Amino acid sequence: MSGLVKRSSSDVEKTDLGGYDAKQVGGINDAGSVHIAGLETSPETSLHRGLKARHITMIAIGGAIGTGLIIGTGKALAQAGPGSVFICYTIIGFVVFLVMAALGEMAAWLPISAGFTGYASRFCDPSLGFALGWTYWFKYIIVTPNQLTAAALVIQYWVDRDTVNPGVFIAIFLVTIICINYFGIKFFGEFEFWLSSFKVITIVGIILFSLVLALGGGPDHDRKGFRYWNNPGYPYLKEGDAGKFLGFWSCMVNATFAYLGTELVGVTVAEAQNPRKTIPRAIKLTFYRILFFYCFSVLLVGMLVPYDSKELAFATEQTTGASASPFVVAADLAHINILPHIINACICIFVFSASNSDLYIASRTLYGLASNGQAPAIFKRTDKRGVPIYALGFSAMFGCLAFMNVVDDSKKIFGYFVNLTTIFGLLTWISILVTHIYWCKARKAQNISNEMLPYVAPLGIWGSYGALAMCVLVALTKNYDVFVGGEFGTSDKYKTFITGYLGIPIYLILIFGHKFIMKTRGHKAHEVDFYTGKDIIDNEENEFLARKAALKEREGPSRGGWFYKNFLSWLF
Repeated sequence: MSGLVKRSSSDVEKTDLGGYDAKQVGGINDAGSVHIAGLETSPETSLHRGLKARHITMIAIGGAIGTGLIIGTGKALAQAGPGSVFICYTIIGFVVFLVMAALGEMAAWLPISAGFTGYASRFCDPSLGFALGWTYWFKYIIVTPNQLTAAALVIQYWVDRDTVNPGVFIAIFLVTIICINYFGIKFFGEFEFWLSSFKVITIVGIILFSLVLALGGGPDHDRKGFRYWNNPGYPYLKEGDAGKFLGFWSCMVNATFAYLGTELVGVTVAEAQNPRKTIPRAIKLTFYRILFFYCFSVLLVGMLVPYDSKELAFATEQTTGASASPFVVAADLAHINILPHIINACICIFVFSASNSDLYIASRTLYGLASNGQAPAIFKRTDKRGVPIYALGFSAMFGCLAFMNVVDDSKKIFGYFVNLTTIFGLLTWISILVTHIYWCKARKAQNISNEMLPYVAPLGIWGSYGALAMCVLVALTKNYDVFVGGEFGTSDKYKTFITGYLGIPIYLILIFGHKFIMKTRGHKAHEVDFYTGKDIIDNEENEFLARKAALKEREGPSRGGWFYKNFLSWLF
């Protein structure tokens, strides 16, 4: 194998770190042992691999299913019509799969502590990893309090804010998610497994309910079929063909935001048991789940609710809650009254689960930055349960931003703040795809064949190129409405423009600022290090498989596990 030398971490010398200098990968500490940036082996800094295969797969789908599907589809339907919603959600769903496949190929080969920020630093450019990590962390320390706020607002469906201040519910939820994260990865994984399972059951129930209504099984016995695709058809945001296109593109943007967060499974690789098997499995199942949950759901809701429904127009004005869901609108049109309470309870659990996983991602992202040498070292210290307590505590402090929403006047400002951070989700996808493109070029330069990899992205580098082009296009046009109609300087459009696009220059400043200060350089294809630290992970995997084989020999095969793997794992 030309250009490639397989080395164990113990063979790495201070002057030769697989194509890196000491600042980029690590170095040799005073005790003489090797520190590899992005990979922690010390008991004081290492995470515990406590996430089982079912935990990983459910966290993957839990990141994809949220209020964006159960609520956000209402706004998309009102702006674009049923056909555009189905097409856009299908296209972006395929883009998401390409992002996940690109991430999965790298994660299955080298599941390091730093996650995809570590891959960006190691396979592409340390400055890209720095910018990706900090913007991703910034996104999640803002999204977490936003989810807490949403949970408090959902509860107002039953309890008026004049009766109980929403700050009470925010405090309860915040303390609860901190405790769940503090009790360790096994507890967190089990808790998220059941919460995500509840999400799946809810969506399956909504899909079956929608299918029954579409086939005429509701109280009105109206078999709607594809009636609303032709009458009333599709809305126009402007006159002429431009209006049709703008309606379609607004849906493309809405669909993108509905899928944001799916990539969070890439942060869990350092705590996954047997990641070489569980990560690829989670990636593959994500494709089928996107096809079933998202595409089928939006197809059915387009059959049940006309885009010009008065109830749907009311729903698009809501910030959250059951009244904002197009599925509730469908139930109202079919004269079913009990569903709003059921869906509101489900939404409450959805946003609570989201806030819980968001805090987890924030703490692990900060931990990964510290492990990569791009944040203070204290944030990579862990307790006996393998929890990075300092990273968790610091990230949890920002959850108190949710109390801004106790005062009505602050909601508008907080909305702008959230608009600023949503661009970072797209920039994350872009960074992952760029890293994978560099990864593929380096593999080709060093003659690493597909047969050597535990998982290979189905469309390879060309799939990443296509997904990258789409993500860049959406990122540049995500707030296109500020350029359409109205005076830019005499309305709130300039505020939307600033908060919607400010993330891009911040991201670029972080990249080039880090490059200027740290004097880093991008890695050339022939010098990218694929092997340093891999032997450590290989040994962990072999030990895990040996323990699993010994347990199976002692206790025999699990019938429940066989049934789950063959009949339920694609769904749960």
